[in-house]
Amino acid sequence: MEKNLTSGSVLKNLVYFSLPYLLSYFLQTLYGMADLFIIGQFEGVAGTTAVSVGSQVMHMLTVMIVGLAMGATVSIGQAVGAKDRKKAADCTGNTVTVFLVLSVILTAVLLLSVRGIVSVMSTPEEAVEGTVRYLIVCFLGIPFITAYNIISSIFRGLGDSKSPMYFIAVACGVNIVLDYLFMGAFHLGPVGAALGTALSQAVSVGVSFLMMKKRKTGISLHKENFLPKKTVMLQLFQIGIPIAFQDGLIQIAFIIITIIANRRGLNDAAAVGIVEKVISFLFLVPSSMLSSVSALGAQNFGAGKPERAVETLKYAIMIAVGFGLTVAVVIQFAADPVVSLFTDNGTVIHSGGQYLRGYIWDCVFAGIHFSFSGYFCACQKSGLSFLHNITAIVLVRVPGVYLMSKLFSDTLYFMGLATAAGSLLSVIICVIAFTILLKKERENKAFR
Repeated sequence: MEKNLTSGSVLKNLVYFSLPYLLSYFLQTLYGMADLFIIGQFEGVAGTTAVSVGSQVMHMLTVMIVGLAMGATVSIGQAVGAKDRKKAADCTGNTVTVFLVLSVILTAVLLLSVRGIVSVMSTPEEAVEGTVRYLIVCFLGIPFITAYNIISSIFRGLGDSKSPMYFIAVACGVNIVLDYLFMGAFHLGPVGAALGTALSQAVSVGVSFLMMKKRKTGISLHKENFLPKKTVMLQLFQIGIPIAFQDGLIQIAFIIITIIANRRGLNDAAAVGIVEKVISFLFLVPSSMLSSVSALGAQNFGAGKPERAVETLKYAIMIAVGFGLTVAVVIQFAADPVVSLFTDNGTVIHSGGQYLRGYIWDCVFAGIHFSFSGYFCACQKSGLSFLHNITAIVLVRVPGVYLMSKLFSDTLYFMGLATAAGSLLSVIICVIAFTILLKKERENKAFR
């Protein structure tokens, strides 16, 4: 199960590691898209809006958990690269302890805050109760969501990106079946979508535990590995917290954009919600590059081979940009048909097509700064990822979208372009930060 990624072809390692990761992201994204697609077949615009708003809140929580778990992936990866099995075991055990406590606290806090969250989202009145019910069920499933993502982060730190793919494949299949059962046969609406998601995650966790028992991880865990250790916890938090905040702020920015759209009416709210799902699907390649560069880079830094981490970054950027340019051009001609897969409302299709044509250019720039973020995580400079994202959000993304919504009230196209402009600023900051890091590394080598 453990795989050494510090030797051999860098491009081959990146492709072989990222493909299962990419499929995992595809399947995980299929979760939300399936919910939205299936409820659109059995419910009206209000039901679709309830699921799109509620799933956006859950997506924000999930990516923050994944971001925090990045600390585990990098810490374990560095320990594996350095062939330090004791540290790898300590990182694994401490990760389990931290997230067990976190999931319990998070569930309680969110259940108490559910109506406040729905209110902050400026959810259209017709969709409020459906969104509340959807979120209550999803919040109860947070321990399962947390468990899946932690187990996956541990496997990826060990260099194994295939096992998490199997876990999510099981969950996705179960989710689709349950969605049709709960929303189609039982007509439970948004609650049915939430039940399908929560129960499928529970099944996935059960499968992952069974697989862990049958397959050797290469790490022996004992009771003392689960006891909090200051140095291990510090490393987990130093890497994971900036990424969690970064991902959380990105999602908050998108939620603010959703709020702006919600205030334009139910049709624009539904259009933005659908496009966010489409974009989350198209961002699979950029997202897989971030995670792959983090895991591969961490092992190479741990093995004292930083030049291989830089080479991994360069290949990741080439792959992400090539993909981003291709889909951006295709979407200019296919935006309306893509949106129509989720609704038959002509107004929503037209508005969604406008938003998607502008937003899609973000796929190019995001692919670049996602790859840089993965590199910064691998070398324990995750604060740089937080810096470039928060700067772009505060200076460009949110104010840009708000300004475009006021200047162009009859179209969503320019709101979409404003999101891409935010990522362009992130790219500029990343290039500057990366150049400075390389310069310092060369100076340190010359001094030694």
